[in-house]
Amino acid sequence: MAVKDKEVLMEADHVKVYFKGKTRKAPPVKAVDDVSFSIMKGETFGVVGESGCGKSTLGRTLIRLLDSTEGHIYLSGEDIAGMRGSQLKQMRKKAQIIFQDPSACLNPRRTVKQILMEPFEIHNMTGQMDVDARIMELLNLVGLDAYHLSRYPHELSGGQKQRIGIARALALEPELIICDEAVSALDVSVQAQVLNLLQELKEKLGLTYFFISHNLNVVYQVSDRVGVMYLGKMVEIADCDQLYEKRYHPYTEALLSAIPQVGEEHRTERIRLKGEVPSPSNPPSGCRFHTRCPKACEKCSQQMPELKEVEPGHFVACHLY
Repeated sequence: MAVKDKEVLMEADHVKVYFKGKTRKAPPVKAVDDVSFSIMKGETFGVVGESGCGKSTLGRTLIRLLDSTEGHIYLSGEDIAGMRGSQLKQMRKKAQIIFQDPSACLNPRRTVKQILMEPFEIHNMTGQMDVDARIMELLNLVGLDAYHLSRYPHELSGGQKQRIGIARALALEPELIICDEAVSALDVSVQAQVLNLLQELKEKLGLTYFFISHNLNVVYQVSDRVGVMYLGKMVEIADCDQLYEKRYHPYTEALLSAIPQVGEEHRTERIRLKGEVPSPSNPPSGCRFHTRCPKACEKCSQQMPELKEVEPGHFVACHLY
C-alpha cells in the first residue's frame, strides 16, 4: 500500500495485537487485527475511528511500546517487530511519541530541564554533546523560554506541558513521531496553536507524523493521507482530499456525515448508525461492520472483505466494490 514515487519510511505488514481475556477461558481481545499500510517519508498519515477501534494500540505498537502478536513492522526497511535490548534502544532514536494527556506523561517531581535531560541520559549522550545548548534549542523550537527550565509541570498550562512533551519527543532527532490524540486534551484555542506548531516543525525538521485523532476536522487540517479504522481493521485508506470528496466505505460515509456543516448549499444528511459497536473479543463474522451497515448484504456476514485499490491510491475493504 505504498504511494508511487515516494520513499516508504514505515510499513505495517499484517500486524495483529491481541490481549488476553479477563479469564483463562475468555477469548482474546483483538485490538488490532491484520492491519497493513505504509507511511511515506515526510507525510502526515492520519488515523480516525470511534473510541476503542484500536487507533492508539496500533500507534504504540508501531514504536514497540506494545508488542505485536503477529506481523512485521518495518522502519527504514528494518524489521523492528522482533527487536530486543540494544537494538530496540537504538530504534527509539528514530521513532518517538507525543501522548494525549500532557499532565500524565510528565514526571511531577522533575523540573522541565530534568525532563528534557532524560533522553540524553538514557542514551548516554551527556558527554558527547553540549546538552544544555541542545535543551535551549528544543525550548526555542516549541516556543518556550529559558525561565521555564526551573518550573515543575504543575506550574505550567496545558499548552505549555504539551509543548514540553513535543520538545522531549524531538530531543533525539527522530524521523517518525506518533501523535496519539496530541491535542484532544487541550482547549480549542490552544489546540490550534499546537497544531500550527506541529506543522511548522514538520516543514522545518522534515518530520513524518502518524496522527491519531477522533476529530475529523483536525485530521483534515493536518493530514496528507487518512486511514479509517473500525473494530481493529483498516477499512479505507486514501489521500485526505480524495477521501473527503469521495468515500466508498459506508462507515467512512457515516463518520464524515457527523462533521458539523455551515450553510445549506452543500449540507448532507446525517447518517445515524444503529446498534452498538461489537466487542473486540467477540467480533462478528465476515465484515466487522455488517451488523450496523445500512448497505449490508448476505455476503458481508460470511466473508471478510480484503483491502483493495478502487482508484489510484484509494483502498477500501468492502464487498460493494
